[in-house]
Amino acid sequence: MVFSNKNETNSAPTTKQVGDAAEDTALRHLQQAGLRLLERNYRTPGRGGGEIDLIMREKDGTVVFVEVRRRASTTHGGAAASIGTGKQQRIVLASRHYLMRHRTLPPCRFDVILLENGNVSWLRAAFDAF
Repeated sequence: MVFSNKNETNSAPTTKQVGDAAEDTALRHLQQAGLRLLERNYRTPGRGGGEIDLIMREKDGTVVFVEVRRRASTTHGGAAASIGTGKQQRIVLASRHYLMRHRTLPPCRFDVILLENGNVSWLRAAFDAF
């Protein structure tokens, strides 16, 4: 009987590893553009909450909530199509939770970084809070 070892060097990366690598790429891209990291993988407490991949600050003080999406191909609409209304609502919920710690609200926006076919696309103000 032969057992496979999940720790073998030739095994495929896990979904988490692929996601972390995509976030690393997005973070480098944003930092090269002059943004500063405030938080990574910010989660609201409890079930059904939201998560924000990256929370960044622009040089002008704008807080930027960033969703990172990676897709190996553009079939089924690609990475941008995977950010539906429900996902946007969870990001907005998490951003409101994050902003509760501020005495005065800074200017904010919601950006998306798309990683497809080896390319990085940055969609500034990709959606609004509703």
